Amino acid sequence: MTDRCVLDETAPTDWRTLTAAVAFVALMVALPAVVNPFHMTVLSLIFLFAYCGQAWNIMMGFAGQLSLGHALYFGVGSYIVAVLAQRYGISPWIGAVPAFVVCALLGAALAAVGFRFAVRGVYFALLTIAFAELVRILFEHWELIGKTGGFFLKALGADNNPLLSLRGGPLFTYYASLALLVISWVVAWRLLHSRTGYFWRAVREDEDAARALGVPAFRMKVLAVSISAGMTGVGGAWFGLINGSLFPETVLGMRMSIDLILAPIIGGLGSLFGPILGAFITVPLNELAKDLAQKYSLSGLNLLIYGLLLTLVVIAAPEGVWPKLVKAAKRLLPKGRRS
Repeated sequence: MTDRCVLDETAPTDWRTLTAAVAFVALMVALPAVVNPFHMTVLSLIFLFAYCGQAWNIMMGFAGQLSLGHALYFGVGSYIVAVLAQRYGISPWIGAVPAFVVCALLGAALAAVGFRFAVRGVYFALLTIAFAELVRILFEHWELIGKTGGFFLKALGADNNPLLSLRGGPLFTYYASLALLVISWVVAWRLLHSRTGYFWRAVREDEDAARALGVPAFRMKVLAVSISAGMTGVGGAWFGLINGSLFPETVLGMRMSIDLILAPIIGGLGSLFGPILGAFITVPLNELAKDLAQKYSLSGLNLLIYGLLLTLVVIAAPEGVWPKLVKAAKRLLPKGRRS
């Protein structure tokens, strides 16, 4: 029981979780005063992948539904906002709404088809990969988005208003990414402590037993996938606005699906801070690997580092780094202060 409370962060003394969250946000708000623009750019990527990791964590960590094709929603969301902004002049603020809705409906449809035919576990994961690859191939032959040549947003002018275009310099991108992460954390926290969250965990632990107890397992699983997909679509939209260019292989490829799920796996599935801690580990490692790969002409070095990191985590902390740290902290606390 104690381990489950550590993993799910549903212990009665939830004030500790909220205090840690507020302290983290306060630190991150003050950090730009002492870091340079490059570090702010890296931190913005950390926040983005922590956000997307939180979205995937809702589906896998809370509800136990494995997806290895989340780049499907990431890429579709990014193209929706970029195309609406570039070709039709629609504000990204407005474009984010169809990005969320379309990706949520896409996730719900895929989940409904799969779960209706009792596709579970690794077989559902394979289904998500297949659909992501199908959409990637379709996008590579779609004239509207430039096929494999890429889709590019127009350069920012001197009259650009970041609050309207959602495109700006490193400082604006930093705070906007942080705000997106905070929103995802609050959403995940509310869902985790809701009736739906308890249903999800029941399905995750034993779906057949949950059904026997009256949990609407099918509806709960579809809902988890739908929310996760919609949030991931918004994350993809933000990625497109930051980069200014989109390529099907980049935002819809298998590599992106791997990048999206590494943070919550390494940080700790089912925990609220796991995806954040995991992003702080994986994104800097990825940036370091890119620099080393370019310097020494070692293609695929980042994949090798990811593989070694996952191996170490599986051996040393199978449940993830964050739950391991929480357990260590509990052992150090006086008995009277434990819960």
